[in-house]
Amino acid sequence: MRYLMMKKLSLLAVLILTLSWVSAADANQRYSIDEAAVDDLFATSQHVDPMSAFNGAFGATALQGADHGKQPGLAFALAWVLGPLGIHRFYLGTATMTGVGYILTLGGCGIVATIDWIMLLIELIDEKNFENYVNNPRFFMWSN
Repeated sequence: MRYLMMKKLSLLAVLILTLSWVSAADANQRYSIDEAAVDDLFATSQHVDPMSAFNGAFGATALQGADHGKQPGLAFALAWVLGPLGIHRFYLGTATMTGVGYILTLGGCGIVATIDWIMLLIELIDEKNFENYVNNPRFFMWSN
């Protein structure tokens, strides 16, 4: 009796595996990719800029600076996340050796990095002096 039960279960397992294999093979035959149609679709497609909706809704100056293309929000986020490494200073276009000094001192032991972060936060709120921080070669970017 037990032998008969094992034989039935084995046959059932073989039947299920065979049916799944046949249905998978059938699915591969039903679906195919027409490479020429895909290439034609890409050739006739139109590029859509996802930021155009934001530029229209908030104005171009809200997302990026006047003529330098730097974004105060991105500089603030970089200062917040990677402040002691000075990545925000490289983004803003500081002199290379100033950036290296910033990295070697870990942002003036974190003090200068914190002040940079605060100044960029104030800039995000007021939007007045951001041009003073772009391409600024000084270690203390907020000083005149």
